Amino acid sequence: MTHLDPPGGRGRPAVPSSATDALARCISVEPAKFAAAHWGTAPLLSRAAELPNPRGFTDLLSPADADELLSRRGLRTPFLRVAKDGQLVPAARWTGGGGAGAEIADQVLDEKVLELYAAGATLVLQGLHRIWPALVDFARDLGAALRQALQVNAYLTPAGSQGFATHYDTHDVFVLQVDGRKHWRIHPPVLPDPLEKQPWGGRADEVAATAEGAAALDVVLEPGDTLYLPRGWLHSAQAQESSSLHLTVGIRALTRYAVVEELLALAAEDARLRAGLPFGTDVADPDAIEPELTETVEALRDWLLRADPAAVAARLRDRAWPAARPAPIRPLAQAAALAALDADTRVALRAGLRWQLTPTGDGKVALRLFDRTITLPGTCEPALRAVLTGDVTRVGDLPGLDDDADRLVLTRRLLREAVLTPA
Repeated sequence: MTHLDPPGGRGRPAVPSSATDALARCISVEPAKFAAAHWGTAPLLSRAAELPNPRGFTDLLSPADADELLSRRGLRTPFLRVAKDGQLVPAARWTGGGGAGAEIADQVLDEKVLELYAAGATLVLQGLHRIWPALVDFARDLGAALRQALQVNAYLTPAGSQGFATHYDTHDVFVLQVDGRKHWRIHPPVLPDPLEKQPWGGRADEVAATAEGAAALDVVLEPGDTLYLPRGWLHSAQAQESSSLHLTVGIRALTRYAVVEELLALAAEDARLRAGLPFGTDVADPDAIEPELTETVEALRDWLLRADPAAVAARLRDRAWPAARPAPIRPLAQAAALAALDADTRVALRAGLRWQLTPTGDGKVALRLFDRTITLPGTCEPALRAVLTGDVTRVGDLPGLDDDADRLVLTRRLLREAVLTPA
């Protein structure tokens, strides 16, 4: 599993120590062992005593932080879900108008949330990797260690309650127990490695029947404990004698089926595969379809043998890169840095930014980012590589350009495009 290794390169930011630390907070084994024995294969329970942070996870999101989000941050759907007895509670029951100066109708109403939570409902704070600073940073660091896009939700469950019936997720997860105790029952998959288009609801009877059998893992998570679950593993969780707060980190990894989808999209270039079926073909008749199927499979096989890895990689890049945003930037501070820029200014690549730098063949160079491509003169390539890789941080030291005026023009462009930030 080389994507768990630390080196960067080829436009991948090198894994910083903070990323290594983030992964170490989630697993009690070495990364290589995790990759070989657990990643995508088997659950891993890690007790707080086996992990490096004695504070547990309250630094990421505490019960008081959750109250802050629910009461004072103007939270809106879909950043909250509410579940009771295995069913989602309609948002209309806990949202409403924001009052004067907030002309919206779907703000979370704290008094309605209190009513539902006190009656046993589970609260699910969603997308916290986008709105809560500590989790923005943690998700970026952990994502850098795993080379995957992440999402972070928080589950707040009253004492003795269970928010959801036994189910499986279509992505791997880390469960981080923050507060309280929660009883987890884990069963093997009824469908190994399910895709996003294969949710558990389509196999509800099989899931329920499997959940009646002996659990592969029956454990109570306590504050500071973690649990890794590969996609497809069945699970249910119930708060114990007090309320429970845990974080679920969802790992949105691409699959081989994603490669298949991109190959099929590219297959439209093949004339044989674009050909129509013969006139009058009865598509409902297996005998009529059989020779067409044979010829199509043959044509597809021939095309696949000629498939260009670079074209597939480009399509996977366009799918994967936008799923994981780089570090937030401060627009006002960035604008101030632009105004104060000089040859002695030090700059750095925006943390977590993925990039590729390639010549375009017409004397220019293309800097591909997660959301756009910037085209610059080819003479900028040495300076670009130096600053993007961190080899050079002082503007006046950028190589390959004639004078500081050119260096300032390039740096100003990269700051304005949010590629660089003040160091």
